[in-house]
Amino acid sequence: MRTISLAAAALLTIAAAPPQAAPRAVGIPVDVAVRVAPDLGKTHSGRLLLFAQKVTPGAETQDTVDTSAFRPTDTAVAGREVTDFRPGHPAVMGTDTDAFPQPFSTLAPGTYRFQAVLDPDHSYTYSGRDGGDLVSKVVEATLPGPVPALMLDHALPETGFDETLTRYPEDRRAVIRAGLKSVRPIDFQSTVMTDFRGTPTAIRGWVALPPGYGPQGDATYPTVYSDGGFGSTLESAKLSAAMMANQMAKGEMPPMIWVYLDHHIATGTHEFADSKNNGPWGTALVTELIPALERQYRMDAKSTGRFLTGHSSGGWSTLWLQVKWPKIFGGNWPTSPDPSDFHDFTNVNLYADNANFYHGPDGKPLPLIRDKGKVIATTREFATLEQALGGYGGQFASFEWVFSPRCPDGRPCPVFDRATGDVDPRIAQYWIDNYDVAHIVKRDWNTLRPDLKGKLHLIVGTADTFYLDGPAHRLQKVLTDLGDTSQFRFIPGRTHFDLFQVGDDRYGLMKVIGKEMYDVARPGNHWQSGAQ
Repeated sequence: MRTISLAAAALLTIAAAPPQAAPRAVGIPVDVAVRVAPDLGKTHSGRLLLFAQKVTPGAETQDTVDTSAFRPTDTAVAGREVTDFRPGHPAVMGTDTDAFPQPFSTLAPGTYRFQAVLDPDHSYTYSGRDGGDLVSKVVEATLPGPVPALMLDHALPETGFDETLTRYPEDRRAVIRAGLKSVRPIDFQSTVMTDFRGTPTAIRGWVALPPGYGPQGDATYPTVYSDGGFGSTLESAKLSAAMMANQMAKGEMPPMIWVYLDHHIATGTHEFADSKNNGPWGTALVTELIPALERQYRMDAKSTGRFLTGHSSGGWSTLWLQVKWPKIFGGNWPTSPDPSDFHDFTNVNLYADNANFYHGPDGKPLPLIRDKGKVIATTREFATLEQALGGYGGQFASFEWVFSPRCPDGRPCPVFDRATGDVDPRIAQYWIDNYDVAHIVKRDWNTLRPDLKGKLHLIVGTADTFYLDGPAHRLQKVLTDLGDTSQFRFIPGRTHFDLFQVGDDRYGLMKVIGKEMYDVARPGNHWQSGAQ
């Protein structure tokens, strides 16, 4: 096979090339009327969404039709913005634009289940359905053919922390309640952020205190600043704080003060980065919140007693903070961080000429999500689903709110065209210059080296769900070539979601991380896991 001539190979390629697929024919438009029940209020606005899922013979009937980034093509979605949406005035949903994965008029013939949702606060792309969303009942209809009008007849209830606890088994609830006794809220008004936004702005989160901590005394404690991933909220930060307080009380973690930060805002996550769009959140954290907490709590208040950790988007956040302020923090343990080298931004090379978010140089679709070696979503599928669900708050849109310069319309400049996937090289270069951790470290190593060397302890699975082991390998090579002694761990077979499992312990890796931090803060200590 290797000896075949180039001419013959070309002829074989031409002969074997499949015919170009004909454009998908557009059938009869599927326009669906959506009404709102009079008892739900006089007027509404937001993102109106329509979901359609083909009925599978023998499948159990459910009262919800929804989508998932992990099964993106199972459900068709169409969206439109509505204002002054009132009872008695139906909104007509055209489903051939702002639709995923295709116009509804081209869906395969068959019976479908339809459901409508009004997302008034545009939070669907971040958290899915939540309190305040207006929802219809599920109806069935056969395509091609008309779809009955849908009535938004009930609002989803707001769920507080206590309601969230009911989702856990009783033994887990008891653990969380016990930990809450050592958890304190953070609601810090930031002058820096208030000046940027022109409205009072707070940094919020929770503090988990070690056992026996009291306001009086001379002993200080190492402090860990933890940032959540995409999808995390102030509520999930409270859960994490309660679990950590309980683990310290049981002697499973060394005695430290843990600060769980909330980086969720309306546009997605601000990631404690200084951003042209979201504002100087990193500066507010380092120059305002940390000094305030160190005045309030008995923290070590020195670099060898300040540590960072975070998962996914929170992992990138803490990487950026460590590199931006290497003198402030004594070490960072990011787990499965978002891309740290933009040569591999979830399989997209932002450095390449004619870079494209949807396909590589060979024209093949770029994968974004995998499970057990199988691709379950491409970047195109993920981005176009996100666009149908709403214009901001989703993962790709959130990246742009953090990383992009601000465009004349007041919104972040898009790094890629949502229709074609083409990358804007000017915007990509801005991302690289300001937020590519590997690039920044290499560019500024002479300045960073004395305070950054050996402080990164990155951990990721070799089967990471979002391919985040790739950019981690690249960052490792950059640091190795610079002579750095930072530690990288690639855990065989682990994904984005089971990384912390050690044996039967779901949180085993966090206990390893906690001990490593404590060893930096308290060299030669005799703390052992399980000691009371």
